[in-house]
Amino acid sequence: MSQETAAPVIPETGQPAGPSPQIGNRRSAAIEIRNLTRTYHIGGAALHALKNVSLTIDRGEYVAVVGASGSGKSTLLNILGLLDRPTEGTYCIRKQDAGALTDRQRTALRNREIGFVFQEFNLLARATAQRQAELPLFYAGLSRKESRRRALDALAQVGLAGRAGHRPEELSGGQRQRVAIARALVNSPSLLLADEPTGAIDTRTGEEVMALFEQRHLAGLTLVIVTHDREIAARARRIITLRDGAVISDERRPAPAP
Repeated sequence: MSQETAAPVIPETGQPAGPSPQIGNRRSAAIEIRNLTRTYHIGGAALHALKNVSLTIDRGEYVAVVGASGSGKSTLLNILGLLDRPTEGTYCIRKQDAGALTDRQRTALRNREIGFVFQEFNLLARATAQRQAELPLFYAGLSRKESRRRALDALAQVGLAGRAGHRPEELSGGQRQRVAIARALVNSPSLLLADEPTGAIDTRTGEEVMALFEQRHLAGLTLVIVTHDREIAARARRIITLRDGAVISDERRPAPAP
């Protein structure tokens, strides 16, 4: 029996059944990672995607993670989004030790606290925009009526009120990304992770997408974006640079003058 089965069970409502494991010390921290390493074994060789990474991201921060292809950016984001597990080290999200949670608890925590936007949208081919946005609400156990209301509201917030019944093939690339953003935000997460969110869309649409992100950030959302685009990264208040799986710089930038 694995160690995970001994952890407290989260009910179907997604709420903890007891006190969650806590390792975080900073009250303002949204994310704390310590000595994080991710190693893949391919054909007998060890590939170190992340090497002893330690970071703290406070609630409400706007962070860009940059680096060349293969630097570990997407691996880091997948671990932060609870889509992957580190080989070594600890990851605490809102004071909960992710490594001490069962798969069921991780799923509930991800659905409750994290929104994820992918470069390639990751939409269901035959589902309408409304159905795409309803998915996280289905897993949260909301009623069909409430799920519909929230999904339509999320689509309206990203400018797609008139496209709720459209499937992905009936939408432009920018509209597909907006559907993905509505899906990521429909549960009002505390943390939004975006992996190259402007990589598959044109420059004008990319500006619109970034404006949507920044509007939510100003409302208190913690925003972490992985990008290879230095112009996109320059919009953030903090830029973390990775090289060969390690942090080589962590630059904090002053907020723009009012």
